[in-house]
Amino acid sequence: MEENTVSTVETTEKTAKADKAEKKSAKKEKKPSFFKGLKKEYKKIVFADKETVAKQTVAVLIMSIFIGVVIAVLDFVMKFGLSFIL
Repeated sequence: MEENTVSTVETTEKTAKADKAEKKSAKKEKKPSFFKGLKKEYKKIVFADKETVAKQTVAVLIMSIFIGVVIAVLDFVMKFGLSFIL
């Protein structure tokens, strides 16, 4: 059992040393400039096509009108109800 524990500790120490060495070498590598990284990330963006934009615009307009009507109806009901109380 002690042999397993010793070998596990040695393996863990070796792994830790290897990780430290990798981190040091990674720090030494030259980092790309900010604008090169920005350009690289910008190329990954996928823009929606016209059809999708049109469908989503119509959906937003319909939902906005629907919610506006619901709020107006609730407002009217509350005003009508409060007129009896006050």
